[in-house]
Amino acid sequence: MRIDILTVLPEMLQSPLNCSILKRAQDKGLVEIVVHNLREYTTNKHRKVDDYPFGGEAGMVMQIEPVDRAVSHLKSQRDYDEVIYTSPDGEQLSQPMANAMSLLDNIIILCGHYKGVDYRIREHLVTREITIGDYVLTGGEMPAVIIADAVVRLIPGAIGDEQSALSDSFQDNLLAPPVYTRPADYNGWKVPDILLSGHQAKIDQWKHEQAVERTRRLRPNLLK
Repeated sequence: MRIDILTVLPEMLQSPLNCSILKRAQDKGLVEIVVHNLREYTTNKHRKVDDYPFGGEAGMVMQIEPVDRAVSHLKSQRDYDEVIYTSPDGEQLSQPMANAMSLLDNIIILCGHYKGVDYRIREHLVTREITIGDYVLTGGEMPAVIIADAVVRLIPGAIGDEQSALSDSFQDNLLAPPVYTRPADYNGWKVPDILLSGHQAKIDQWKHEQAVERTRRLRPNLLK
């Protein structure tokens, strides 16, 4: 997989994209993540990527030309399955969405900024709009990292135990059950006896019951 991220603040992406699972996946050659500075696709001497909106609204808007030039340049080199725009009013990122995107070959993520992008970008260049929640951030850089992380960790070989990803919260519309580790008794706080019993079938049943109970209590919307 290759992920190309278009941004006006590439420095915001350097650290999170080069740590932990994302770094290991890149080191293994499982994914290539390339960050592009949109200012490099401008034609004005000040490398300006934004301008005032028509109609007099407050704030600045990302211009269409540098984005179009960047997307066109990338598409001239390879085919892309999706051109994603990180937008507050996009689809809510979900585990099933991440599962599906992990099967793609190449994607572009355009990080929104300022007051947003010239709407013609959304009409003619973007194929999918994604939000990570009902709130507004300074820019789309952190959502881009979150999308990349959610997707890359699902690529076979990205994490040591692939079964671990399949048991994560939301994979089956349930929250994960409680997990414990050694010591079994700490200051009188004990691990549930069932987990020490060695009866795997009963342990699996307990985990499922706990997952259902936690989901019903904390996120009942997932059970609908």
